[in-house]
Amino acid sequence: MANLKEIKNRITSISSTMQITSAMKMVSAAKLKRAQDAITQMKPYSNKLQEILGNLSATLDLSENAFAEVREESNVLILAISSNRGLCGGFNNNVLKQVNQLISKEYKGSNVNILCFGKKITDSFRRSPLRIENDTVGVNDIFSNLTFTNAAEITENVIKLFLDRKFDKVVVVYNSFVNASVQDVKAEQLLPIVATVSEDTAVSNDYIFEPSKSEIVEELIPKSLKTQFFKALLDSHASEHGARMTAMHKATDNAKELKRSLTLSYNKARQAAITNEILEIVGGAEALNN
Repeated sequence: MANLKEIKNRITSISSTMQITSAMKMVSAAKLKRAQDAITQMKPYSNKLQEILGNLSATLDLSENAFAEVREESNVLILAISSNRGLCGGFNNNVLKQVNQLISKEYKGSNVNILCFGKKITDSFRRSPLRIENDTVGVNDIFSNLTFTNAAEITENVIKLFLDRKFDKVVVVYNSFVNASVQDVKAEQLLPIVATVSEDTAVSNDYIFEPSKSEIVEELIPKSLKTQFFKALLDSHASEHGARMTAMHKATDNAKELKRSLTLSYNKARQAAITNEILEIVGGAEALNN
């Protein structure tokens, strides 16, 4: 059994760690509320806009809609979104696993390039020949100033790469926010646009086009893509704080349990030491009496 001083030092160390994890949990909980409100307000608008866009795209010929042109997947661009910081459980590792799975299985045989958003995923692919520099889309660290303007700038450059046939497909990999303890890793196709119209949906009866369908779609598509990418960034941002809050909550609970176990060991060791001292005193007294 470890001596009393070692156990006491460990208890002190764990108490300090528990204070840190508890404080980080409270900070993440405060940030999560703001991030959750932002993505909750964005999702209905983004989903409806994407639905309208898919319905409209299904009615256009490829000659009218270059954004929906399906090509052979020779060159694929993956937009991988992680966080800048760790201590959030498997949040970043799940994105990395999904990206590697896409490379090895889904797009095996294709020329895949990765555009990283977030320090953790960037560090994972820093020495990889697959990673392309963020200067390609004009923004190095989107999370230092997470605004729609910056997201729109990135999306515009990605759209240009697709229309210039530098890439045949663009996919976004990110953590979708479900709740504070659950994050769902998604790989969404950004380009080409996937038509979502169903057989029982009469698009011509739902929409009246003025001035023309092609002109409206030409204006609507870039806006929808910008919104879709911004929603993915907000989703990832909220998921990060939820994952970190959950991880710090578990770390705090584990620290409490470890501290309780060490305190029990400390008390047992202290009790044994006191008993030994008493026995030595009694033994000494008996020796003097004899």
